[in-house]
Amino acid sequence: MKVILASDHGGINIRQEIASLLEEMNIEFEDLGCHCEGSVDYPDYSIPAAERVAKGEFDVGILICGTGIGMSIAANKVKGIRCALVHDVFSAKATRQHNNANMIAMGERVIGPGLAREIVKSFLEEEYEGGRHENRVGKITAYEEK
Repeated sequence: MKVILASDHGGINIRQEIASLLEEMNIEFEDLGCHCEGSVDYPDYSIPAAERVAKGEFDVGILICGTGIGMSIAANKVKGIRCALVHDVFSAKATRQHNNANMIAMGERVIGPGLAREIVKSFLEEEYEGGRHENRVGKITAYEEK
């Protein structure tokens, strides 16, 4: 599995925590940053990360900003991306199992580092169930093809 990781200035601390987790799990990843303390624009990080997932360079992506909202909105503008905003373990599992999400977004101002680690671990360990969910995910893909 290959993971791409990105944040804006509001998600640096949790992004670094997740990078440590990925290293512990021996998961290959690339950290796009941001690597600064000043204010930056979240689309400058979320959209390039999403494009690389959509192109197949990475299996999944993890995005962090202050709330996770901006990152998820921007990422979901990229064709082929299903980025879920998650702040709990159940949602992280469910979005992989039912929605075949290929990205998640979290908010550093919403959750702490321990919960963020649990969320990411759960997201990465789950698999898409297909079956009854395939038709629903297929409708999203079909709409994108219009």
